[in-house]
Amino acid sequence: MKTDVLVIGSGIAGLTFAIKVASARPDLSIFVINKNSNDVCNTAQAQGGIAVVLDKLKDSFEQHIEDTFKAGQRLNDRAVVEMVVSQAPQRLQELINWGASFDTDEMGALDLALEGGHSQKRIVHHRDLTGKEMVNTLSRKAATLSNIIFHDHFFVKDLVMDKPNNKCLGIKVLDKKTGEDKIINSRITFLATGGSGRIFQNTTNPSVATGDGIAMAHRAGAEITNMNFIQFHPTALYQKDMHALFLISEAVRGFGAQVVNSKGERFLFQYDERGELATRDIVSEAIVKELKISGEECVFMDCRHLDPKAFTSHFTTIKARCASLEIDIRKHVIPIVPAAHYQTGGICVNEYAETTIQNLYASGECAHTGLHGANRLASNSLLEALVFSHGAAGKVLEVIHKIQPKDFQVQKTKSSGAYGADPLILERMGRELNQIMSFDLLYASNNNEKEKALDHIRALQAKLKMYPNAGNQDHLELDNMIQTAGIILEHTIKYTIDRKNGYLQNKAFRRKRNLELA
Repeated sequence: MKTDVLVIGSGIAGLTFAIKVASARPDLSIFVINKNSNDVCNTAQAQGGIAVVLDKLKDSFEQHIEDTFKAGQRLNDRAVVEMVVSQAPQRLQELINWGASFDTDEMGALDLALEGGHSQKRIVHHRDLTGKEMVNTLSRKAATLSNIIFHDHFFVKDLVMDKPNNKCLGIKVLDKKTGEDKIINSRITFLATGGSGRIFQNTTNPSVATGDGIAMAHRAGAEITNMNFIQFHPTALYQKDMHALFLISEAVRGFGAQVVNSKGERFLFQYDERGELATRDIVSEAIVKELKISGEECVFMDCRHLDPKAFTSHFTTIKARCASLEIDIRKHVIPIVPAAHYQTGGICVNEYAETTIQNLYASGECAHTGLHGANRLASNSLLEALVFSHGAAGKVLEVIHKIQPKDFQVQKTKSSGAYGADPLILERMGRELNQIMSFDLLYASNNNEKEKALDHIRALQAKLKMYPNAGNQDHLELDNMIQTAGIILEHTIKYTIDRKNGYLQNKAFRRKRNLELA
């Protein structure tokens, strides 16, 4: 199979890029590869919105830039932060032009919400379904472009490389309909594979967030950066023995909800003067410490003092989910815990989303752009994907005429499930991985404990290799999750050493230099 452009993933990063390239060049064929359906992605789960400076009387680009730096512990790349923040109004307007609908106030102006870490109201939203609205908008737009072809029956196993020349030539896929391995040749390959939250004990991420893009890029030799910075969202709806937890949006705290312990005490002010409006890393750490002190399984979000009509208007989905668990937000507090939410590090890219491998691009959660530093500011992620996919599309349109496709002589091989691991074995290994990977391991343990965990991860990897024929998606995903978990721990251990030796301040410069050399 051949195509001009391959897009792996159909969230905001992948679809924005595909639409821009397809619109400008109707003569190019563009394949969009999904391992599940189009709407199963982290973008569709996003509740909060997009951070955009619109109120010039109260807000400014400089304030948004400073808020981003504060949240990221000043390990952000300033040039990248300035680029993303300044482009935000244009990228938002494009979405609106494509048909996206956002909430407005009584005067018809966009209704701006406040979220933790932001000094001003600047979050553009569609109730608590902003991500879903964006995916639906982009999917409708993509459907109008005949040169975008969706394939949802392929699981991408690996990148096909010309190793001597450090070029990506396409992908190797498992055709889930036939069980065959196939090659898709492309001039440009664009990774928009999302994050890796399913690795962790608790996560807000959907089933597809298994670190596939990180693992395959790592195997191909791409530079992977800052995977130790996994952001935990402090307010996931706690349900005992559940792995994937429902997210209670950052915007609920911005709306006035309070975080309390089992005694009804607002304990967050002991850790930060902003209380509920502190950044996610601070609130998550405070909650974890409170749980260790109390021995309780969760803390609580109290919305009982809020106007119930206004709450329902803004947070229809959240209220409905709580009601399905017999939690009446007018009478009951909501049980919450931190959960792995966003992969801040990833595949190292420049301002055009180019990786350290020729003809390979990455955008969205799988990419490390330099925007977020050590901790992502709320609602900067959808914005980041829009800006970097825009930059990537411009670069690809500029260079694609210089790239000649390479023909392959490929023998198809059919996988046999008979040699794959039993589903129960895969499930047990997945649970074992989840038990290892926790908030405490990343942010509270010492390097000896991290080294032991890394040894455990490597033992799991060796165990999985006892079943060499990865003839099903579950097997392949678990392999990617284990590999990505190993990268996260390796980076966590190195970060601890770098911090001790004072190397962190030069991180943004070194990242840029590595990209220039590549």
